[in-house]
Amino acid sequence: MDERPLVVVHPPSPTGGRQVTVNAAPLGTAYGPGDVADFLSRAGIDPDPVWFEDPTAIDWRGGGPDVWAA
Repeated sequence: MDERPLVVVHPPSPTGGRQVTVNAAPLGTAYGPGDVADFLSRAGIDPDPVWFEDPTAIDWRGGGPDVWAA
């Protein structure tokens, strides 16, 4: 069975940026979509741009890939 990792981009923080986790493990704070792609790549996940629009691939909490400020 092909299972994707659970990628979560958490809501924007009051000080800027969004936490990114994969399977509940923190990857870092992203300040834009490029950071998310970089984190995914470092975690061994193909950061295909299609993923950014696929709600089954990334759980965008507090706004989609165009929301970066609280």
